[in-house]
Amino acid sequence: MTISGPTAALVIPAPAPVTLPVDGTTARFPVRRVYCVGRNYAAHAVEMGHDPDKEPPFFFQKNPSNLLSDGQDFPYPPRTEDLHHEVELVVALAGGGRDVPVGQALDLVYGYGVGLDMTRRDQQAALKKAGRPWEAGKAFEHSAPCGPLMPVAQIGHPAQGAIWLKVNGDLRQEGDVNQMLWKTAEIIAELSTLYELAPGDVIMTGTPAGVGPVRRGDVMHAHIAGVGDLMITVV
Repeated sequence: MTISGPTAALVIPAPAPVTLPVDGTTARFPVRRVYCVGRNYAAHAVEMGHDPDKEPPFFFQKNPSNLLSDGQDFPYPPRTEDLHHEVELVVALAGGGRDVPVGQALDLVYGYGVGLDMTRRDQQAALKKAGRPWEAGKAFEHSAPCGPLMPVAQIGHPAQGAIWLKVNGDLRQEGDVNQMLWKTAEIIAELSTLYELAPGDVIMTGTPAGVGPVRRGDVMHAHIAGVGDLMITVV
């Protein structure tokens, strides 16, 4: 059965491609998939009630359409009374493959950005308790705000640097990128054993401790040294 082809007629209009801005240019980065790494900072693992010892990373996904560009308002989602912020280093891939060696993994990276893994924590907790998938807690509309991407050619590969998030000017999360249990190259290599990576894939690499709730009217300011800032207002 033919799934698609250059002359195939579409029965409904194709959705517009999802893209992220590239800092300082009018260019856009087209997004194929969004992968997320769970509990990749020891202190955050502890605050979520888990053992901080290094173990193989685990992954979940958001949808490309969940991305929200810097400067746009974040609509408070339905079906939650406990919406949490999680600031994360975002990795954007320009290459792909399967079973990528750690030593070659960074060659796949186009650039980096500052992102937020917004989480309906009450939904996530209920789903965890029931042994069900997390999508309703993680992969909802606008749940992945992301700032402009900074190309590797400009900033290299961030291996250390402050990562923090303020809400209404008050510091909530604070850490250093070097505290990631699994580093960027290790994440890419491990992920490529589970999925065939491709250009356009985006990886959110985990969050430091201090996650907490936001409400309508709150202004979130996320920052990663050498990568950039992300300002989002909850409406």
